Amino acid sequence: MPELPEVETTRLGITPHLLNQPIAKVIVRQAKLRWPIPVSLAAHLVKQTIISIDRRGKYLLIGTTNGTLIIHLGMSGSLRIVPSATEPGKHDHLDISLTNGKCLRLRDPRRFGAILWKKSDPLQHKLLIKLGVEPLSAQFTTEYLYKVARHRKIAIKQFVMNSHIVVGVGNIYANEALFLAGIRPTIAAGRINRQRTGLLVVAIKEVLSKAIKAGGTTLKDFAASDGQPGYFQQQLNVYNRSNEPCHQCGAAIIMRQQNQRASYYCRCCQT
Repeated sequence: MPELPEVETTRLGITPHLLNQPIAKVIVRQAKLRWPIPVSLAAHLVKQTIISIDRRGKYLLIGTTNGTLIIHLGMSGSLRIVPSATEPGKHDHLDISLTNGKCLRLRDPRRFGAILWKKSDPLQHKLLIKLGVEPLSAQFTTEYLYKVARHRKIAIKQFVMNSHIVVGVGNIYANEALFLAGIRPTIAAGRINRQRTGLLVVAIKEVLSKAIKAGGTTLKDFAASDGQPGYFQQQLNVYNRSNEPCHQCGAAIIMRQQNQRASYYCRCCQT
């Protein structure tokens, strides 16, 4: 599933091609995604100019002079910039063609993605309004995370993956950040002191920043807007490395299930 680094990589990739460009045509080939694509989408978009491309959590926000297109890539979705005349593939469900001859194309084999429309402030949409802080923002601090974690018995890995607490820390990046911070993923969030919480905040920011710089992580489906895979998987310390030696101490990496998700950690380096 595309997580925050993959969505941010996509945003950075499509922005130079879309910004300040008028929309010429909208083609919906398959409207049945996670929720049906609005039947009025073309009427909202055609002849409008794209004035912003932002991200909130794992949602892309494409602002126009008429409102905002909200895009979620679901489990397997990707956005590509292609010439408008490019023949669509089997899983290419939506084209937004620009007057400059380019096209923003949504590909989504599993059709768990979403294309939504908001005339007014997109941050007030019901799917966005309750999202937590952005992990790369100034609001994500040691004091913030320490305060909201007090008296919480939930495991720290599940806690930081809660999008109502902090957005975009998916399973891969939670595993990697906890390793860098030296914190075992099974420890209760409320048991972690302020100093170690600070290490975790720094680690989350570091891991996400490095993943964005590397173009995201490609394990199954993700590719950037130019079709290239992400390369952060080459820097993984623990994720998907069960029984392999820890890069720091040589002990075997352990894998265990937590809330139906795989957690990877080093029993020596993480306590």
